[in-house]
Amino acid sequence: MRFNIKENLSATFSTISASLQVTSALWLAGLAGAQNETEPIVLEGKCLVVCDSNPTSDPTGTALGISVRSGNAKVAFSAVRSTNHEPSEMSNRTMVIYFDQVLVNVGKNFDTERSNFIAPRKGIYSFNFHVVKVYNRQTIQVSLMHNGWPVISAFAGDQDVTREAASNGVLIAMEKGDRAYLKLERGNLMGGWKYSTFSGFLVFPM
Repeated sequence: MRFNIKENLSATFSTISASLQVTSALWLAGLAGAQNETEPIVLEGKCLVVCDSNPTSDPTGTALGISVRSGNAKVAFSAVRSTNHEPSEMSNRTMVIYFDQVLVNVGKNFDTERSNFIAPRKGIYSFNFHVVKVYNRQTIQVSLMHNGWPVISAFAGDQDVTREAASNGVLIAMEKGDRAYLKLERGNLMGGWKYSTFSGFLVFPM
């Protein structure tokens, strides 16, 4: 009996190669299944998240959206009068309307000494005010000032009522450090007490 060593070796190597291919395929399939069945790992502690402000669109992949909000993003204030308005408060010619009782000051950005709101960050802010005159026949004009410039105004001038309010509201785009306050541009301000209010809050940062 004659043996062809070359043919036998070739057949043996072919069998081994086929076995290795089958084994590799089974191992990869098992690995994929194990990955799919792996339970998520929960890690306690702080996490650093890097956000791309201009993400590109990848047609071959799936985007993962993560919303991150700064812990100090909450900003709001509301102030009133604890006593009546007095004309003497305007004697320094700044004509700034003062609010000495703060009801809400989240973020501590309302300066009670100057009755100024100071923006802690760039964003869109909402403001509204109601300034009441009592037993005063003179017309008053109240303006919301942004860095010394009037943005909106409100008037109260009905001579037939004992109490009347100059009221208005607006959204303002502010930079960090910008100031907002109320100014009496016309008339004399007397009375008002806790009926006069000045409020604002951060709508969203930019």
